Amino acid sequence: MSLYWRIFLLNASVLVIALLLLFGPVTVSTPVLLGEAVVLVAGLVAMLVANAFLLRLGLAPLQRLTRAMRTADLLRPGRRAAVVGRGEIADLTRTFNTMLDRLEAERAASTARALSAQEEERRRIAQELHDEVGQTLTAVLLQLKHTANHSPDELRTELHQAQETTRAGLDEIRRIARRLRPGVLEELGLHSALRSLASEFSTRGLTVRPHIEAGLPELDDETELVLYRVAQEGLTNTARHAGATQVDLRLRRLPRGGVGLLVKDDGRGIGRSPEGAGLSGMRERALLIGAELTVRDGAAGGTEVQLSTSRGKAMS
Repeated sequence: MSLYWRIFLLNASVLVIALLLLFGPVTVSTPVLLGEAVVLVAGLVAMLVANAFLLRLGLAPLQRLTRAMRTADLLRPGRRAAVVGRGEIADLTRTFNTMLDRLEAERAASTARALSAQEEERRRIAQELHDEVGQTLTAVLLQLKHTANHSPDELRTELHQAQETTRAGLDEIRRIARRLRPGVLEELGLHSALRSLASEFSTRGLTVRPHIEAGLPELDDETELVLYRVAQEGLTNTARHAGATQVDLRLRRLPRGGVGLLVKDDGRGIGRSPEGAGLSGMRERALLIGAELTVRDGAAGGTEVQLSTSRGKAMS
């Protein structure tokens, strides 16, 4: 039944009840007596309550669709409004679900293109940092060393300090280049890349403990890159915001197939903090491989970032 006829019949039923009351034993005097006024007011209230109840019942599917529209999130795909009954509301619900399917597919495709372009740009910048800036600083370092060897004693100390500053800058350039372009991932694979990442983020105040399970399935390059970037972003957030002292970085096989990545710290947790660009970026990367990303407070405190692939995506 269409929404138009549903509302029409609901209101018509209330009016029929009012008409039946007119032909009933109730009469109205002039002037209206107190008892008659009470009956009229009671009848009016009963009709309004019945009308409100029937309208709420008739419009309930539309309210459910409105809630589904309000909570739709393209970064959390798969949620659909339930199609109930037939008529315009059911057609509207199916159209909305079809629209979500199309939007999620378009979002995944555009995200894949954007992240691919981002990775290419990172590789280009990392290469320029290594080849151009790195070589320039290396040349400056050699010149400073040569100058220090042939300078008077009163200048040698200052030149040595300049050497150390230049060397520290060169190390920082190399560290940035490694983060931009994970060469160890391309050359040695995901296991070594995650261990290298744990070592890089381990400092005097933060200990990162890698736990890589043996016998994991081989993954394609895209899946390995997503796992690496999610681990990198999770460790970056921990180092910057969590105030943690220990982090567990785990990679394991899931019981239903696929692999699971867990970054768990003992920091202050996320609480009700809004998601920033880092978490949104992790969710977009997870969509590329059909994975599920969960970010929550740990049972014993701290924050847990868990990425679970829905399928193995093994190498052929």
